[in-house]
Amino acid sequence: MQNKNLMIGIVIIASPILFALIAFPDSFSLSWNQGRGGFLFALVFIIAELIGLKIIISKKRLIAVIPLSAMVIVYLIALENGLRDYLLTSSEQFNVQLIHSWIWMWDFIVMGIFITVALSIFFGKRWIRIAPAGPIFLAGSAIILSLDAFFPYDSLGPLQYVVPYLVQTNVWLVNVLDLGTATARDNIMFLKGDFGPMVLQVFWPSAGVHSVIIYSLVMGAFLLKMNIPRNRKIVYFGLGIAGTIGVNMIRIFSLSWYALKVTTDAKQWEEFHSVAGEIMFLPWLFVFLLIVILIETRRLKKLESEGKSIPKNN
Repeated sequence: MQNKNLMIGIVIIASPILFALIAFPDSFSLSWNQGRGGFLFALVFIIAELIGLKIIISKKRLIAVIPLSAMVIVYLIALENGLRDYLLTSSEQFNVQLIHSWIWMWDFIVMGIFITVALSIFFGKRWIRIAPAGPIFLAGSAIILSLDAFFPYDSLGPLQYVVPYLVQTNVWLVNVLDLGTATARDNIMFLKGDFGPMVLQVFWPSAGVHSVIIYSLVMGAFLLKMNIPRNRKIVYFGLGIAGTIGVNMIRIFSLSWYALKVTTDAKQWEEFHSVAGEIMFLPWLFVFLLIVILIETRRLKKLESEGKSIPKNN
């Protein structure tokens, strides 16, 4: 019964996301500020953390979450029936700079609140140690979208600080690999390839700074609940940061390569740009977390087989 109730609980949590996927499939773009693609990865995190738990969820708690799930579905429907227009109008009152980020921010806020409340009802205060990755991923995405909505481009200095260094590194790679000619000034790249010149201006979201922040939040919560020594946690966290920066460099390089070797048409390039980031970062985040789980699971099994005591979480 407990496994059945757990599966029912997962279905209840997933129902608004599945509804949106069926009813509004076009809204699941992988672009970080133009769609709900992040919902799917949040759901994968939730399922990965909940599957196999031996915690009983009472029928009463399951029933309590159903109305909340229905409310989120009503919100999603309302967006298509005037609520989105209201949000667009209200953006002027709050001096919003980027409308897309403002609109999608509310989706992540609503979904993040729903899943956090649902997990709290299911598990009480223990939810933060049981299944933190999904809610923190959604909350982190909402925070980044809000920053982008109110402080777009290079107006948020601290987040823009590292961008010129990433741009310079990318220019060096382009020239070393002889893909064309590339020069840089601050956050601007001047490229010339097979289809002529193109100028790219890189801001902190395009450079993937947001992914480093989201990684830090998700990985921090994930490592907090794992029963592994502190020094191993630090190593995993550092490796993940390095890997995330590497993925961001690959993203910037791929955008440059596309302009140098595929097309300088602004529309086609923008279509590639809109998905090039999340299609790399989100799978990387999931795969890295999976690798950590597999390594630590094997380590604990080895300790048990050798009759050694398992160190307490610290």
